[in-house]
Amino acid sequence: MTINVKRSHQEESQEYNVELAGATLLTILNHVKTKIDATLTYSQGCRSGVCGSCAVRVNGREVLMCEYKPSDGDLVEPLRNARVIRDLVVESSAIEKFNRLANAWSEESREGNVSEEAMSWIETQSDCILCTACYSACPVYAVNPEFIGPFALTRVWRYVSDPRQSQSDAKITAIQTNGIWDCTLCGECVPVCPQGIAPKQDITMLRTKSAMLGYKDPNMNFGGGLDFGAPMF
Repeated sequence: MTINVKRSHQEESQEYNVELAGATLLTILNHVKTKIDATLTYSQGCRSGVCGSCAVRVNGREVLMCEYKPSDGDLVEPLRNARVIRDLVVESSAIEKFNRLANAWSEESREGNVSEEAMSWIETQSDCILCTACYSACPVYAVNPEFIGPFALTRVWRYVSDPRQSQSDAKITAIQTNGIWDCTLCGECVPVCPQGIAPKQDITMLRTKSAMLGYKDPNMNFGGGLDFGAPMF
């Protein structure tokens, strides 16, 4: 089997020939690094599809190397929309940056029992492993590098839907600029999520919740010189 890897120090991809039947891409690259080319650089962690550290692009689509079974001739590249440190390793500060801008964390939780039904509303979003596959797949960054992005916004939806949270309105306010209205709802983030999360759907729900709080899409021409960057009651 031939695997082509985009290296950071050369224009053309580098070809490796490996005979490992039924192996994952991560197993194959581990073999390449230990037996063929020790300079090949990539990230790995749990090897179980949980930590998200081995996310890359294969033939133009984001995958986890520990889960993906490659085919002959596959092209492996680093994730997009992030600075390449070396080979398949990219700089990951976007996780902290966009989660911080979106207030995508728990704060001032109320104590008390929560029903199983209520927890089922946020169960899927709670499974996000911050692999940034959706961040890489998102085309909005080509025109707006400050877009808060799908992984942070889906985490916001997880927290504003949690009945134990008491700061949900503040989180909605935080995602009005470079947030939910900048998303094109193209859906590119949905099929690449290894956890089956649909950020497009979560962003749509955040738009609905924003409208309920009086926010409007600033990209729409309402006229009258009104400022739609703040709630209107």
